[in-house]
Amino acid sequence: MDRIVIADDHPLFRAALRSAVSKASPEATIEECASLAEARAALRTPTDLLLLDLKLSDSEGMAGLAAVRAEHPVVPVAVVSASEEASVVRRALALGAAGFIPKSAALPQMVEAITAVLAGDAWAPETPETAGEDDLAARVASLTPSQLRILEGLKAGRLNKQIAFDLGVSEATIKAHLTSVFRKLGVYNRTQAVILAQQMDLTR
Repeated sequence: MDRIVIADDHPLFRAALRSAVSKASPEATIEECASLAEARAALRTPTDLLLLDLKLSDSEGMAGLAAVRAEHPVVPVAVVSASEEASVVRRALALGAAGFIPKSAALPQMVEAITAVLAGDAWAPETPETAGEDDLAARVASLTPSQLRILEGLKAGRLNKQIAFDLGVSEATIKAHLTSVFRKLGVYNRTQAVILAQQMDLTR
């Protein structure tokens, strides 16, 4: 049973997040917090996911995220923010957020994001910035042979456990590789990685 902490100082938005969590993980235990201090106290109990608003009464910007990541590095954090700027999304992920949920997201998107992060994936909205074909080629070329095979597996629609079987490694190893693949490609989730893969012929 998942334990999920929601940290947001707006009761209505906490209710929206609670609704999304209930759909993503129906049996989850949910604890609501209205401040960073309350969230930090809540994390003293083993937690499977923290949904953290970037703007709380006692914290604003990335300071709260940085503090939580330093104190609880193994707890996945999905940032919740009214800002959807690409630079804000990238900075949150660079600081260790496992996901980024815009407050403008519809309920199905919130459910998708929470489900992905609970499964060990990263999730963030697509940003309007696109790279040229040469840049894309360079990013794909930076992948190791194993990472390229994993990307080909994603493109084929195979699950982590299926790719792990194909490569003769553990599922945990595949998840670790995926983190590097996403970083090298400049994407935040499987869907975006597959879209990039489909733009190029990855067969060698």
